[in-house]
Amino acid sequence: MSGVKITEQPSRYDHLEKMSVLELLTAINKEDQSVPVAVEKIIPQIEKLVDAVVDNMLTGGRLFYIGAGTSGRLGVLDASEIPPTYGLPMGVVIGVIAGGNKAITTPVENAEDDEMQGWYDLQSFDINERDSVVGVAASGTTPYVIGALRECQKNGIVTGSISCNPNAPVSAVADHPIEVIVGPEFVTGSTRMKSGTAQKLVLNMISTTAMIELGRVEGNRMVNMQLTNEKLVDRGTKMVMEQTGIKDYEQAKQLLLDHGSVKKAVGHYKS
Repeated sequence: MSGVKITEQPSRYDHLEKMSVLELLTAINKEDQSVPVAVEKIIPQIEKLVDAVVDNMLTGGRLFYIGAGTSGRLGVLDASEIPPTYGLPMGVVIGVIAGGNKAITTPVENAEDDEMQGWYDLQSFDINERDSVVGVAASGTTPYVIGALRECQKNGIVTGSISCNPNAPVSAVADHPIEVIVGPEFVTGSTRMKSGTAQKLVLNMISTTAMIELGRVEGNRMVNMQLTNEKLVDRGTKMVMEQTGIKDYEQAKQLLLDHGSVKKAVGHYKS
């Protein structure tokens, strides 16, 4: 199977333009159901990567995701959710995308083809051996990602990869390779579909588990979430009420706002 790009193989379905809307939706959903099954098979590989990432973060290291196109955008998305969800400062989990911030919303031609640019982009963050870098590339052949991970390895930086082809070239430059084999896409070669879904699931697993291991969750609650809007303030207020026994909503809300997080508010009340 070496070198086979399953992500580019013909779809199991044909004559899509002749299908009804119901048939299309049903077929897409059927294909999507295979993704979590594929992810389940490689949980041991995800565990090894998470262990390495957490070990580094406990020493003050950062987590980088690096990718191009859809894969890069998924990394940026996951990284951007960490500060509001878990209260970590900006710059602890970082998404790097080929072509820079412009590429988040607009395709940048040939941005993924430069083997050294990924490393240069990482260097702009003063990357060092305490950090971890996860390359995200559905095909597993993206030069921008492969070059970045290769240089990271040369410099003693922990590397991981998330791809959707067996024996992907990116796996060869990852200390902790993850290959989620989801099969051909519903629309041939459209890796924003099943491959993108698989990558999103794995990224969720990596960041969520890491944040729990780092003590950013208590019970099953986001006790360090940033109070950036009314929905989160309301959620936090109810959590304070539940954990302290305070019955008055406004009292709990004020306690929360005074201390900035559920964890600090509850800790102050109980001290």
